[in-house]
Amino acid sequence: MNLAEGKEKFIQSWGALGSSWGINRTMAQIHALLLISPEPLSAEDIMEGLQVSRGNANMNLRALMDWGLVYKELKPGERREFFRAEKDMWEVVKKIIIQRKKKELAPMLKVLDEVSTVDAAGDPQAEDFLKVIRDIKLFSNKADATLDTLTRADSNWFVGTFLKMVK
Repeated sequence: MNLAEGKEKFIQSWGALGSSWGINRTMAQIHALLLISPEPLSAEDIMEGLQVSRGNANMNLRALMDWGLVYKELKPGERREFFRAEKDMWEVVKKIIIQRKKKELAPMLKVLDEVSTVDAAGDPQAEDFLKVIRDIKLFSNKADATLDTLTRADSNWFVGTFLKMVK
């Protein structure tokens, strides 16, 4: 496999992986292209490299910047904006965790808080419902706390802890 084939395969695979973290394929492909680019790229470079429209490139670049995965750079003497990806994989993982928590776990915790106020008043079905909600809420709160700890940790702590777990 030559370099061009390797890059294309990586971009396509990262694009498919992106749907696992809750983003669309094009957004993940733009991220992949920027990850493997040694220099920041302009929107035009991204459009050409991935064969996407200007609107699609701009919309997904804004979303990647919102996630903290891509940064805008200005080059002296250039009117165009350039973009570079966060290349520290520990930072990438932390930022993805933070966004997933915000989009998925936080809304669920809010719903669990709301539905846990159901009045059981001796109703066996309501008591069963509340037991399930309490169990889910307990697990969700532990997951939330664990993810908070993970995002505050540095990579050395995480790798050390992970290696202890797999031994």
